[in-house]
Amino acid sequence: MTYGTPTERWPWALKEEPSRPFIQKALELGINFFDTADVYSLGLSEEILGRALKDFAKREEVVIATKVHGPMGPGPNDKGLSRKHIMDSIDASLRRLGTDYVDLYQIHRWDYEVPIEETLEALHDVVKMGKARYIGASSMFAWQFAQALYTSDLHGWTRFVSMQPQYNLVYREEEREMLPLCKDQKIAVIPWSPLARGLLTGKRTMGGGETERARTDGFGKSIYTREDDFQISNLVNEMAQQKGVPNAQIALAWVLSKSVITAPIIGASKPGHLEDAVGALSVKLSDEEIKSLEDLYKPHPVLGHS
Repeated sequence: MTYGTPTERWPWALKEEPSRPFIQKALELGINFFDTADVYSLGLSEEILGRALKDFAKREEVVIATKVHGPMGPGPNDKGLSRKHIMDSIDASLRRLGTDYVDLYQIHRWDYEVPIEETLEALHDVVKMGKARYIGASSMFAWQFAQALYTSDLHGWTRFVSMQPQYNLVYREEEREMLPLCKDQKIAVIPWSPLARGLLTGKRTMGGGETERARTDGFGKSIYTREDDFQISNLVNEMAQQKGVPNAQIALAWVLSKSVITAPIIGASKPGHLEDAVGALSVKLSDEEIKSLEDLYKPHPVLGHS
């Protein structure tokens, strides 16, 4: 989502030339999984990623993930998880990415207007046609994900292998049902917003923030606004100072301390972001430190499912 076209909503997005070094650096650091979506800059993110990976990596060495659901045009068939939109969207994503297949094809959200059977059979056919190796899902209620898994098993269709939920130190509602479900069903968990849209890096304040994204990210301001959110952020800052590491490494080390987590999804837009993220692999938090980070948490309304 970080790479594409700067807009009034996302003025912090990077155009193609400044984005390519981040993709190249990620590969140099050993990162081989790249997550995008058709709706990010209306396909431009996929184009940028596809061209960069073609220049910097061998196709078989990288894992490319993209998503379908969001509106790609004004028409009624330009969005959602109908068979028509899925079949049109996978072909369009493959063209933009410049590849014959994606490794992971994800539904970006739940579609309340389309029967889950229609969606799952279409995704199964996408896999059988060789256009995707695996399928995954993103933020939804645990009962919906359980229904999808059950329906796939019932019909012998391709099963979801991954879940991409919102999960970080200031939003832990997925611990109630979704993460236990994923652990039980051996589903890979690749959480989005592990740094709470910059809140846990110390770049966001109650009044706005230091960076352009912190000042203009309406979505971030709508979900991470409570006083206890900022108390947790302050605690992350204190622990980072004690350990002599960036705040991001504490926040990511906490996510990585959970055995159910496969890998967090990170967005890098400034020098050092990727190095900080990879450095989190070397930060080990004690049980006491983890408890202190978690003790301030208070229940939140369910957010990010739409």
